[in-house]
Amino acid sequence: MVSPITRRRAICIMAAAAGLPLLDLGGRAEAAVAALTWTGRALGAPATLILNLESQAAAARLIDRVVAEVSRLERVFSLYQSDSVLSELNRTGAIAAPPSDLVNLLEASHDFWVATGGAFDPTVQPLWTLYAEHFSASDADPAGPPEAAKRRALSRVGMDKLKFNRDRVVFSQPGMGLTLNGIAQGYITDRIVGLLKDAGIANSLVSMGETRAIGAQHDGRPWRVGLATREDAGTPDSVLNLVNRAVATSSPDGFQFGGSGRFGHILDPLSGATPRLYRRVSVVAPTATAADAFSTAFSLMGSSAVRIACEHHSELTVDMISTSGAHERCGRA
Repeated sequence: MVSPITRRRAICIMAAAAGLPLLDLGGRAEAAVAALTWTGRALGAPATLILNLESQAAAARLIDRVVAEVSRLERVFSLYQSDSVLSELNRTGAIAAPPSDLVNLLEASHDFWVATGGAFDPTVQPLWTLYAEHFSASDADPAGPPEAAKRRALSRVGMDKLKFNRDRVVFSQPGMGLTLNGIAQGYITDRIVGLLKDAGIANSLVSMGETRAIGAQHDGRPWRVGLATREDAGTPDSVLNLVNRAVATSSPDGFQFGGSGRFGHILDPLSGATPRLYRRVSVVAPTATAADAFSTAFSLMGSSAVRIACEHHSELTVDMISTSGAHERCGRA
């Protein structure tokens, strides 16, 4: 029997599997400015904030503002809070006067949907529901959901079926659903970066599910971020130097439906399948929103298609490990 699957559990496991181990954080910072590290959660994922401020009291007040902003955004994007804006949309199929953050993120999602040829698509929620319900059954077929059921779910997937503007968000047909888990953590990270910059912060590392650096460390060294398929790996397989850039990682090992290892959580909105092309895909981009969305989409695209995308988006760096163990990198050096 398969234990019931919840998206909260999936998000926590995804965050652990796609985690970015942090290296040398403040360990050799100038003695005059101690690093203050806050840890918490954002959309169910581990969150970290590292600040270098002479006043610990000022740092604590700033962290209070960060926590309040994360809480506000969770009330918009959370799938688990029954009174969130996203939960209401999925329940009713329409909302009036949507929050500007939701519209902003839907606009960005549409841009990434176009840029990736439909590989990034937050309307994939009906497919998630199909797989979750299938593998939650005590007599679940290990081969996965029936093709007919998959086709029915796919008929309700597509950004072109989502209608939105500043006044209203509407599903164009019954049974649709929206998940922003492939982009909202990046968006929240970027919002917190904006808040910190407005407060005059010039050196910080922000991770609200995805990671973005503000400047370098206080002593001028770049932030060092380790990449690994699993956060509990003994050592990272790659280490990035990060200054004023963001990084996000996707891995099919983050969560799997059933016990066979065949069905990962990264669902193809075009075919309904759960391909395993890579052990992990990490994307470095100017913003965490872009890194988050592209890492999700590239996990569903062959390496040649990813390289073509890198040529069209020169601001990206992609670091990926195939299922065979081959390590590839493309994009900005």
